[in-house]
Amino acid sequence: MSAALRARDSPPVVRLSSEQVPLVVRVFSAAFKDYPVMRYVLTGSGKTADTGDGDGDAYPLRLRELVHFFVMARALRDEPLLGIFDGPVLSAAATLSFPLPGPGSPPAGPGSESPAMGTLREKTWGALGAEARSRYRDCTEAWGPLGVEVPHTHLNMIGVLPSHRGKGLARVLLEHVGRISRETPGSQGVTLTTEDPANVPLYQKFGYEITGRAGVGGEFETWGMFRRNEDDDAP
Repeated sequence: MSAALRARDSPPVVRLSSEQVPLVVRVFSAAFKDYPVMRYVLTGSGKTADTGDGDGDAYPLRLRELVHFFVMARALRDEPLLGIFDGPVLSAAATLSFPLPGPGSPPAGPGSESPAMGTLREKTWGALGAEARSRYRDCTEAWGPLGVEVPHTHLNMIGVLPSHRGKGLARVLLEHVGRISRETPGSQGVTLTTEDPANVPLYQKFGYEITGRAGVGGEFETWGMFRRNEDDDAP
């Protein structure tokens, strides 16, 4: 089936407003509950089997705090928050950024961060603690060398509610993200990272190539991946 035919039969992807951040946080908190990055940052272990519910009743609250920080980082920069609705329910979401020269990227250098973002960062890590902040720094240091040296669009997060998996919603979002990259002046493709080994062949099926691989804290591995705009033959 061609991309044009798939698009005609697919649910619409909409750009969400900052007022809809809580809906995105709900989707991602459910989709990433057992994800290695979240488990590692919040509990010190990236292995679900070793952590159970992490901090017990506190883990879901801490997870929402962390996810809210990730989503608001995009909203405060007016970068895309994308979603697919099933009636009134936001069933899938994705967030993007433009980390190299391109629309939405703040000026480089000291003082480029907005006061609101600085306040949010300190509030988040004040709530989650210095150890969680240090473990997140482990993640960012591992991700750094996995990027590409061309202007691109970065897919920060993509998730589907567990109740809506198996309906092809992730594919619809990935195709929409590719379209945004093609329509963004200067963007040569889409990057992402994944910490689930099962996701690597899935993204390769959609035309992504591995740009690098690294370990994080001795707990899990992360893969960097890139799909060029001209690679439009993916299924």
